[in-house]
Amino acid sequence: MSLIRVENLSLDIHGTPILRDVSFEIPQGKVFGLVGESGSGKSMTSLALMKLLPEGGDRSGRAVMDGRDLFALDEDTMCGIRGNEIGMIFQEPMTALNPVQTIGDQVAEALIIHGAATRREALTLAREKLDRVGLDGARFPLDRYPHELSGGQRQRVCIAMAVALRPRLLIADEPTTALDVTTQAQILDLLRGLVDEEGMSLLLITHDLAVVAGVADHVAVMQHGRIVEQGTTEALFRTRAHDYTQRLFAASAHRPEREPTVEDEVLLEVDSVRRSYALPRRSLFGPTPVLEAVRGVSFTLRRGESLGLVGESGCGKSTLTRAILGLEKVQGGSIRLYGREPISPTMPNPLRAGLQVVFQDPYGSFNPRWKVSRLVSEPFHLMPQTPADARDRINEALTEVGLTPADADKYIHEFSGGQRQRIAIARALINRPDLIVLDEAVSALDVRVRAQILDLLARLQESHQLGYLFISHDLHVVRAITDRVMVMKSGEIVEAGETETVFANPQHPYTRELIAATPVIPADWTEGKTHETLV
Repeated sequence: MSLIRVENLSLDIHGTPILRDVSFEIPQGKVFGLVGESGSGKSMTSLALMKLLPEGGDRSGRAVMDGRDLFALDEDTMCGIRGNEIGMIFQEPMTALNPVQTIGDQVAEALIIHGAATRREALTLAREKLDRVGLDGARFPLDRYPHELSGGQRQRVCIAMAVALRPRLLIADEPTTALDVTTQAQILDLLRGLVDEEGMSLLLITHDLAVVAGVADHVAVMQHGRIVEQGTTEALFRTRAHDYTQRLFAASAHRPEREPTVEDEVLLEVDSVRRSYALPRRSLFGPTPVLEAVRGVSFTLRRGESLGLVGESGCGKSTLTRAILGLEKVQGGSIRLYGREPISPTMPNPLRAGLQVVFQDPYGSFNPRWKVSRLVSEPFHLMPQTPADARDRINEALTEVGLTPADADKYIHEFSGGQRQRIAIARALINRPDLIVLDEAVSALDVRVRAQILDLLARLQESHQLGYLFISHDLHVVRAITDRVMVMKSGEIVEAGETETVFANPQHPYTRELIAATPVIPADWTEGKTHETLV
């Protein structure tokens, strides 16, 4: 029995076709996965179901729930359905939550607005829902604010908000993107548990095929606004009848061709680094608690080597990265570039030019008012003077990352997510560095774009003999692109070694836990089916 049936959904926005003849059914009490690369129309399909389309949207087709066409209902009626019958978890929890409102008030808000409870009753129910999603009252009181929580914890608050009124259909738009593997596993188990216990249906939108394999009962593959293939998850994964589905699978298992040539020269030397922070006092005259974010971390990185750093949120990866980049002072140990110069905020600029970084969110790391030419040439301020051949170097950097010199005169909003990441890499290359820190550089990209960026990084490393410090929670990516890997937990490196050795035979219980939490497609689902060439 289907809970909702979508028939021939088509959508144009200001005359541009977005969706075409999209049809599917979501059974009662089941998980329906919708997969496809960025720009395929997955999120627009969910927004169409909620009638939350942007201005200029022209929609046709039907979405039938309980015999009613949702598209034919007026706004007042839809306001009663949103949250009450259909809940939604948005991709980015920090933008979905109100930063000046406590988490208790935000979960209670839906109950109060729909008249399901008084304020006192709503706060009591909010406490129950937050407990249900793993945010217990002892550690997470209702008066916490979103900025006081980690990414995974904020996502749990969004889930509590979405299920507060026990909707029959829950839409989850990339609910685990950019979460570490253990948090991702917990969120997926939570969503699956809610489906089983509450009897609700779940529309899971994601680009991660392994996540779909482990959670969804049915799956549909979307390309260019059309569903090209759909069916039960196991049957579709085994057959992969459509060429695009085969290419998605090839991209998800893609490993770049690498022939690393590691030299003896040490680019980066981290020796017994320690970094701690003072926390707020729990009482007026009590001692000041101290958080040891990094505890005696040591490692070296050589020219031409790719070194991975993995660990769950809060393990100290970001703190260590900031220290390596010279953005924070360390309280013990030393960090040396080229084996001689301590890295610090006062390090000479010409030397700093040899160390560059690619951030997780390329759009957030760019000034939207600047053209690409200025964005890419921004690191020139590290040099004594702007190179005379600055324009040639900008064009060369853009060409190296697969763009064109004409792109230098565009603005960053004119590019896709994958193109923005290429521009971020071009900016890192402009000073011709020896070492690049890649901080979750591909975590938010869909599988095909991710495969292309990994190929690009492998090619650039070979041609420039670059050293990479690759920080990621995606173990598949780390295994594909690194020579050695370090596993970090509670500020310490608990295991390190050759990448294949660590993954094939992990010694530390935490490493085994991380590997076990990583979603995988069952091996027998892909037997007898060769991967097509990635294009």
